[in-house]
Amino acid sequence: MTTKFLFSSEHVGAGHPDKLADIISDSILDACLAGDKFSKVGCETATKTGMVMVFGEITTEAVLDYQKIVRDAVKYVGYDNGDKGLDYKSLNLLVAIELQSPDIAQSVHGSGSRVDDDSLGAGDQGIMFGYATDETKTFMPLSYELARSLALKCRDSMEDGSIPWMRPDCKTQVTVEYEKILSGNHRCEIKPLRVECILISQQHADGITNEVIRASLRKICDDVIPANWVDANTKYHLNPSGRFVIGGPQGDAGLTGRKIIVDTYGGWGAHGGGAFSGKDPTKVDRSACYAARWVAKSLVAGGFARRALVQVAYAIGVSEPLSVHVDSYGSGKYSDNDLLAIVLANFKLSPFAIITELNLRRPIYQKTASYGHFGRNEPDFTWEAPRELKVPEGLVPLTL
Repeated sequence: MTTKFLFSSEHVGAGHPDKLADIISDSILDACLAGDKFSKVGCETATKTGMVMVFGEITTEAVLDYQKIVRDAVKYVGYDNGDKGLDYKSLNLLVAIELQSPDIAQSVHGSGSRVDDDSLGAGDQGIMFGYATDETKTFMPLSYELARSLALKCRDSMEDGSIPWMRPDCKTQVTVEYEKILSGNHRCEIKPLRVECILISQQHADGITNEVIRASLRKICDDVIPANWVDANTKYHLNPSGRFVIGGPQGDAGLTGRKIIVDTYGGWGAHGGGAFSGKDPTKVDRSACYAARWVAKSLVAGGFARRALVQVAYAIGVSEPLSVHVDSYGSGKYSDNDLLAIVLANFKLSPFAIITELNLRRPIYQKTASYGHFGRNEPDFTWEAPRELKVPEGLVPLTL
């Protein structure tokens, strides 16, 4: 049986107010880890017109210059003039940082906060997911990858000056038509067919006509979206509001952790609800999601499944996961129970093992905070390097 369906994924640029908040939080995290790799960080950021507030809990031996860290992050994003909604030179910074709760510390640190060993407990309870698919070279969903590519092209066009009227705030969205094929033995294949709809909302300088804006954005679409994915019925919505001068924190308040689907898989797979930015790797909200992606990508890259979802669950202060689950959506070379056995034979998913094997106590997180945590060819993104998996004795592939 064959059916068709539409699926949409969105992305946002680094200048989106929520993404700006993520970048600031992860810039503070990086500064902590650069001075003390055992820093315990839970840092949130809120931003509005002319204002940034950082708040949360940090325990570190690093010496932090919050003024410099925050202003450098805002400058990095491109907010260098009040006309854009925020100016790194004149913004008002509020800092409300306390030490990590001793109740949390005693449950997580085990034998001591200055060491890493198997006694390290999870920094919180929760459920974390990882996902991978073979529909793109990055093992990410096509709808997500195209939306991200559009946002990156808009960023590049602003930064290199090729489109001088562009401002930092940007949102994109791509709808893809997929085909689902169900066959015998509960097999399921999903493949993309075409792009149904493309949406870009790009902040711009005042005085630029919609005709100029839409012509530039249409060229970006043509440059980014491969011609074989579009056809005469593909729809384009380019700055559909008609005016997007007021953007960034001036147009909408920003807050850390509000773009968790943009950070992950664009709505595909699943999400446990925990955000990433501003959290050190003892927080499994972040590190276990990286590990789950590592596991899922290893399964798909190794040919064990065409799609894979991996769930891991934790309790605060407990070093071993409470559960591990694998779903291949009917695309597995082995049964899902056997895929789980393969995962458990090849991966240790305690916080200590994740931090050690993925080398997560490094100041690498600012670059994760915009344009996605997964599917990027970044050497520091160790979770994107698939592991070669060994199959335990006695497991037999399915008869397809």
